[in-house]
Amino acid sequence: MKRTIYIMIAAAAVLLSCGCGSSDDEATDRADAACLSVDEILSDDSYNPYDQHLDSAPDEGCVKIKLRHIGPLRKAFRDSNYLHVEAGKAIGTGVINDLSDAWYLPHPLVEIKSCEEYYVDELTHSYPYLVPQAADLLKEVGQRFNDSLQARGGGDYRLKVTSVLRTPSTVKRLRRINVNATSESSHQYGTTFDISYSRFICDSINVNRSFEDLKNLLGEILYDLRQEGRCYVVFERKQSCFHVTARPIADGEETEE
Repeated sequence: MKRTIYIMIAAAAVLLSCGCGSSDDEATDRADAACLSVDEILSDDSYNPYDQHLDSAPDEGCVKIKLRHIGPLRKAFRDSNYLHVEAGKAIGTGVINDLSDAWYLPHPLVEIKSCEEYYVDELTHSYPYLVPQAADLLKEVGQRFNDSLQARGGGDYRLKVTSVLRTPSTVKRLRRINVNATSESSHQYGTTFDISYSRFICDSINVNRSFEDLKNLLGEILYDLRQEGRCYVVFERKQSCFHVTARPIADGEETEE
C-alpha cells in the first residue's frame, strides 16, 4: 500500500513537471528531457534481471506450433474505440492533467516492470503504470501465453509491451509522428496496454518458434479472454500490436456475444 501511494504522488509530480495539459510545444519539448528519469525516480532498485534478453530470435529451424483457428485476426479483434474509452472511464483513473488530479484518483496506479510474464519495452510516449485490474489482466495474458507455449512443446519467449499509460501531453507528442493516433485514447485512463505481435522477446535458444506462430498463439489467448468478457481488443495493423483494454465485468457475466 505504501509503495502504491508513493508511486501515485511521485508519478503525479513527474507528470506535472512534464507539462501535462500544456499547449506550449517548447515547454513540452523541454519536459521530454526531464521525463527521462521517471523510472530512476520511482524504482526501488536499478537492476531487474527480467530486462535481460537476447538481441534477436533465430529465424531458421523453427518448429511449428499447433494452433486453434479463430479466423483473420483483424476481423476477430475490432472493438470500437468508443468501447475502449467507455471501459476506461468506468474503471480507470480519469485523465491526469495536473497534480491535483493525481491526489483524487478514483483508482490507484501500480507500476509494471519486466517480469517472467512479459517484457516492458523502452517507453517513449507512455509511462509504465496501470490500474490494478488492467495490471492483473496483463499478467494473466502473459501467464496464459507461457502456459500454452509450454503445453505445445516449449520455447523461451515473452510478450513485449510497447505502450501503457499516456497523458494529454504524451498523446499530443505521439500524434506528431503517428497521424493515426487518436486524441481520445483509452491509454489515458490506465486501463489499456499494447502488446507487439511482430516482435517477441527471446530469452534463450532451445525450441525455435516463428514470430508468426507466436502472434497467432497470442491471438488465441486474447480471443479467449475477450470471450470471457475480460477485455476489448483491436488488431492494429499500422502499429503491429494488439491494443487491449480491461473492461468492467457485470455481475453474473461470463462471456460476450
